[in-house]
Amino acid sequence: MVIEYLGLSEINGPLVAIEGVSGASYDEIVQINIEGKEKKIGKVVEIYGDKAVIQVFEGTDNMSLKNTRARFTGHPLELSLSTDILGRTFNGIGQPIDGMGEIIPEKRADVNGQPLNPVTREYPRNYIRTGISAIDGLTTLIRGQKLPIFSGNGLPHDQLAAQIVRQASLGDNSDEEFAIVFAAMGVKYDVADFFRRTFEESGVSSHVAMFLNLANDPVVERLITPKVALTAAEYLAFERGMHILVILTDMTSFAEAMREVSSSKGEIPSRKGYPGYLYSELATIYERAGIVAGVNGSVTQIPILTMPNDDITHPIPDLTGYITEGQIVLDRSIHGQSIYPPINVLPSLSRLMKDGIGEGYTREDHQDVANQLFSCYAKVGEARNLASVIGEDELSALDKKYLEFGNAFEHEFVGQSPNENRTILDTLEIGWKLLRLLPREELDRINTKILDKYY
Repeated sequence: MVIEYLGLSEINGPLVAIEGVSGASYDEIVQINIEGKEKKIGKVVEIYGDKAVIQVFEGTDNMSLKNTRARFTGHPLELSLSTDILGRTFNGIGQPIDGMGEIIPEKRADVNGQPLNPVTREYPRNYIRTGISAIDGLTTLIRGQKLPIFSGNGLPHDQLAAQIVRQASLGDNSDEEFAIVFAAMGVKYDVADFFRRTFEESGVSSHVAMFLNLANDPVVERLITPKVALTAAEYLAFERGMHILVILTDMTSFAEAMREVSSSKGEIPSRKGYPGYLYSELATIYERAGIVAGVNGSVTQIPILTMPNDDITHPIPDLTGYITEGQIVLDRSIHGQSIYPPINVLPSLSRLMKDGIGEGYTREDHQDVANQLFSCYAKVGEARNLASVIGEDELSALDKKYLEFGNAFEHEFVGQSPNENRTILDTLEIGWKLLRLLPREELDRINTKILDKYY
């Protein structure tokens, strides 16, 4: 039996309260009807006795305490799923906005997802090629990994995300199905248009499912967008056997929406005003990446977040770093030298890289080359600091070599054109070309046999 409740007892920002409710459950979807003209949906976020607090996705505009009817549906928010979602564009709560009609569902799934049994998880092994040397060579992305990009306001993370979508593949010799789920939260219209246009022009839009929550869309919608996108990804991966790369931009908008809703609820804030459960909310999103034993597909995540004031100790990057398996850090000073993508390789790492590269995956020398490039680039920093004190002319011949190596590394290895798609062999060859600038005895992280073969 469906009961309809007339009138509200309270409206506070995106939240409304109804009294005298019986049998409501947490996360249940509520259909709201305003004066019989406008329909909205919300979900139950709190229950106290006979009082239910509902979070309205489309915002509480035009709502008053008296003109509203609410109907409890008895089920959580569900997404219509079929393979037809590829090539389509949806809003933040999974409704089509591309004018191509509704999805005819093969199934409907709860957007909150099912927890993955840890025993059924498989360890991520194979790599995903992005065509970007600094990622493929030094912080390799592995299938089933979650690898965030830490960026800042004004840095080209949108451009980098679009490039990864255009270029990402399972490698040259793979015949497995690969697709991308792209979710944007709180982005401006021009940014959303940039993504849409880029995907269409490059011809990849047929294997991309887009979920867009624009800056002028209700804030509350942002909290649900990543969950909707991941539900689509899990369906394509675990039921259709595809390898799915999920790009979520920008997680900072998600966290700020959470802070806004939390303050509307009157909760006691934690660090920098964010709620104490920010960690567990981020974890419920990031942990939906992985590989399930006995299933062909995988879900790989690249969440993108802008660090407020470029502060890596801010709660959002800080907690993200705890949960995810590494990070790729974009740097403002490298961006200032007109190097694209401005990836600072020293604080960047991929914790699962060691198991998805080397012989049988990329090439036998990959790990050694990566270790050596990291080691040499760290020494470049020392040589630059010394040069700033005593002047470049006073440096030893070896330190001058390191300075030369540092400039070449930033411009030739890290730097590449936004349309350049490098194979893993191209990346390793550039790495060797740069290492040949240094004397052989300085290459102390590479096995002698590999040195003999490639140096």
